Amino acid sequence: MQWYFVAALLTVLTSSQGILTTLSQSNGGYKYNYATVPFLAEVFKLLVSSVLLWREIRTLPSTRMTTEWKSVRLFPIPSIIYLIHNNVQFATLTYVDTSTYQIMGNLKIVTTGILFRLFLRKKLSNLQWMAIVLLAVGTTTSQIKGCGQTSCDSLFSAPIQGYMLGILSACLSALAGVYTEFLMKKNNDSLYWQNVQLYTFGAIFNMGRLVLDDFRGGFEKGPWWQRLLNGYDLITWMVVLNLGSTGLLVSWLMKYADNIVKVYSTSMAMLLTMVLSVYLFSFKPTLQLFLGIVICMMSLHMYFAPPNMLVDLPSTSKASPESLKEISIDRKNES
Repeated sequence: MQWYFVAALLTVLTSSQGILTTLSQSNGGYKYNYATVPFLAEVFKLLVSSVLLWREIRTLPSTRMTTEWKSVRLFPIPSIIYLIHNNVQFATLTYVDTSTYQIMGNLKIVTTGILFRLFLRKKLSNLQWMAIVLLAVGTTTSQIKGCGQTSCDSLFSAPIQGYMLGILSACLSALAGVYTEFLMKKNNDSLYWQNVQLYTFGAIFNMGRLVLDDFRGGFEKGPWWQRLLNGYDLITWMVVLNLGSTGLLVSWLMKYADNIVKVYSTSMAMLLTMVLSVYLFSFKPTLQLFLGIVICMMSLHMYFAPPNMLVDLPSTSKASPESLKEISIDRKNES
């Protein structure tokens, strides 16, 4: 399977995630407990990965699976990072508004590139660095509203704590992605075995979140498993399946491509969501959205296109022996 096909599919699924989540709302809220969606998505990914691993072992008995504790103990770390990241997100939103938070979230594009270089030792060309910065500029441009609106004034009026937490949130998001790629590529273990480990801990941590919510609420509504599927309908199940499928595609990209491909997929998904919202939710397109799409397309071309398509490289072809012989004869005649 080619990485660009997986990246395109990830873009479509990520884009539809926000749309499906919006469609699952009722009167501006959720009839279901939204914390159950990530838990069920982790269970779905775990079941799919387990079935695929079982099939792989049957067809290929030599499937590599590292079961040493020093290797397994590394897999809870992404879940821990995401757990901290989620709490930092909530803390950030107490200081800044949603629009400012979304714009600051684009910092993760640049921080992913930096951590990609520092921790994975992946070298990026100057053109690729420029492309990453352009991607961050493009996504930010598409999210900025008209300067005559009050939201534009609020962009730089938040307390310094909000900006510091926003930067921390971007760094944590990038760190989780880069560390996951490190886990996937540190050995030649089966992708499905790595997924089983990753999603087992993911399900455990998400279940812990549900238990913690029960304790905070004093078990007034009963234990979480008794109301796990309360309020679920077809669209809610589509949200769960979409989120789970997205996670499986991301793990494939982490194994066989890299974080930068994932960043481009999710950024393009955000732009695609905005375009689809014009038709689905009467979202009014803006000049900023159009400019953002153009800038992101330029960034995409700059990062993935061969260098000879972007700049005129000097010719490195060697002169033929016949021409060299003619030059030497001419020089002899001149002397």
